[in-house]
Amino acid sequence: MAASATILGVAATSSVALAAQATPSPAPAAPASQAMNPAATLPSAPVEKVIVTYKARTEEATSNTAAKDDTAEKAAETGEKLAFERRLAGGAALVDLGTATTRQDVAEVMDAFRADPDVAAVEADIRAYAMAVTPNDTDYAKQWDLFEPTGGMNVPGAWDKTTGSGVTVAVIDTGYAAHSDLAANTVSGYDFISSSTDARDGGGRDADPKDEGDWNATDGECGTGSRASNSSWHGTHVAGTIGAVTNNGKGIAGIAHGAKVQHVRVLGKCGGSSSDIADAITWASGGSVPGIPANPTPAKVLNLSLGGASSTCPTVYQNAINGAVSRGSTVVVAAGNSNTNASGFTPANCNNIINVASTSREGNRSYYSNYGTVVDVSAPGGETRRATDTPGTVTTPENGILSTLNSGTTVQSLENYKPYQGTSMAAPHIAGLAALLKSAKSTLTPAEIETAIKGNARPLPGTCTGGCGAGIADAAKTVDAVTGGGTTPGTTFGSTTDVTIRDNQTVTSAITVTGVTGNAPATLKVDVDIKHTWRGDLVIDLVAPDGTAYRLKNSSGGDSADNVLATYTVNASSETAAGTWKLQVRDVASGDTGYIDAWSLTF
Repeated sequence: MAASATILGVAATSSVALAAQATPSPAPAAPASQAMNPAATLPSAPVEKVIVTYKARTEEATSNTAAKDDTAEKAAETGEKLAFERRLAGGAALVDLGTATTRQDVAEVMDAFRADPDVAAVEADIRAYAMAVTPNDTDYAKQWDLFEPTGGMNVPGAWDKTTGSGVTVAVIDTGYAAHSDLAANTVSGYDFISSSTDARDGGGRDADPKDEGDWNATDGECGTGSRASNSSWHGTHVAGTIGAVTNNGKGIAGIAHGAKVQHVRVLGKCGGSSSDIADAITWASGGSVPGIPANPTPAKVLNLSLGGASSTCPTVYQNAINGAVSRGSTVVVAAGNSNTNASGFTPANCNNIINVASTSREGNRSYYSNYGTVVDVSAPGGETRRATDTPGTVTTPENGILSTLNSGTTVQSLENYKPYQGTSMAAPHIAGLAALLKSAKSTLTPAEIETAIKGNARPLPGTCTGGCGAGIADAAKTVDAVTGGGTTPGTTFGSTTDVTIRDNQTVTSAITVTGVTGNAPATLKVDVDIKHTWRGDLVIDLVAPDGTAYRLKNSSGGDSADNVLATYTVNASSETAAGTWKLQVRDVASGDTGYIDAWSLTF
């Protein structure tokens, strides 16, 4: 069966609060080197297509004729009616399974492709579904998520420096339900739903991203476990948090209200397919998609409040995300709403993204939010009911995330505003912040934006079991950090390139500091995010440009906890600030491995 994808909430990471005044040691010698967990509420839909990625330099990788011939060979081999449908933007081939609808048939087809030495990967064309919730009323005073000191994100403090001007944010979602509080900030988008049945607009892909509704009339209509439901107008709600028109005397304020929102429709009836979503990611970020006109206003921030159960990131997603990041687009993804580890959901478990968990008005991890080591940061996602209240009820609407919506139960009707809860609501808070940062400093790369957001987050004032990343994002503090010049406190340099840590080996990750004159401060902040299954195995040093090593952490045979998520203070006042700094990690034991996920220096 296809792995289902759902519009998700945010996850959390387990953390260890370590803070130390590091001491220098002599310059060291050169280092040696460098399951699926499905959500119980997700429907299970049959696989109708598979995505085949051929190895580079094979004929099938570039020739549609060769790919068609190979599909015909696999059809003869398996006895199924297979058909080559089209070439995806990333180069993979989309193959229709025809009558191969049982698990056994699908497995046989995929095994046939996997056995081919010319095939690099084959995966199901999985589906994504909208998954946000609940109702009630309007205006800025109710937007606690923007300004309250406990659970809010300190957004107003950033608006005197940036409102997102000059940046387009793509909302890859259900499309757009016309709303007067969004219209002035909306640019042309695209409908990437290739199935006319799912699209409900009488055709396949087209230039109109209008939300035609994602309602289901009956239980089971979208696969085993699916429930009848009204249209969510999910994309419109997400868009309001990012870019609702502000200071117009009505409705709500958008976090990046100077930015433009671009609706890219991928979710319709019964969700959406990974092949459509991957092409949408490519197009939204300015990449080329076969048969689709170029995006006239490429987005520098992509919001994906969607996902589905999968133990690994599909190749088609990862290739599309990598392409988007290479074009300078920051990709923000919701962690999921299943109160479980986010590593079992995709695209939350992909690389090169900012994975967002959800927090409540009290600053706790939201009861539904996914969590785990793959979570990067948290943001307000709200709770429209208490965890112990009856599912489906709305008992605390004032604690949800208020945004733009539509009153139609199936097709569009009158515009309105209502509170929803979900990591789907948390992710656009981070997408909006990313737009503020990109507008404030246009040279920022996606990696630098992620590092700045994580490096300036604050610890959750409440509780988080399972891990909530670097904490709750702080908009004003992050904007201040990236707009500071010279040696102004808060200037941050970072790296989000993963470096594998193997048993009994030493690895390094480098950061090049430029534009800072003089020496480093006596209170140099070193933020470390290392994923490891036994952190006591690790010895961690900061290595200055001249080779001097500052010990951050010693090994400990009794420390069996996971991960190192810590901020260290180093007296580096004798070191020249400019140059290449390294985080050196030595694994002193066998049996447990991990990787450097991210680290940063704040001067």
